[in-house]
Amino acid sequence: MTGTVKPECRVVRPGGTYAGKQGFDYFEGIARETTGASAICMHLLTIPPGGRAKAHMHESHETAIYMLSGEAHTWYGERLEHHVVVKAGEMFYIPAGVPHLPANLSDAPASAVIARTDPHEQESVVLLPHLEALVPG
Repeated sequence: MTGTVKPECRVVRPGGTYAGKQGFDYFEGIARETTGASAICMHLLTIPPGGRAKAHMHESHETAIYMLSGEAHTWYGERLEHHVVVKAGEMFYIPAGVPHLPANLSDAPASAVIARTDPHEQESVVLLPHLEALVPG
């Protein structure tokens, strides 16, 4: 991502990508670094067929997801004991501090718009490798 910019109204045309700590590549979107945002970020994510994130949580920010296409399986909870499938046209909310692991178990890409209450997006990501084996592979 680029350096911090002065906040002002601007159009962002997703083009470049960046590697998230979670193991996925995100399309650059709205963040402090691209627009000067102070309390929100919004990015596009396409999970390839069979793609799976690393178990993680966002320590201090909430996440809202809108599935554009495909479906994503997400395991969540202290021991990833809960499971939900989010399909195209549905929204999913993840509170701050909740461990989770999303995956695309289908043969087609799954795309989503992801909004978070942290303008830096990656700063409060905490990887949880000790939870990896709890989700079937």
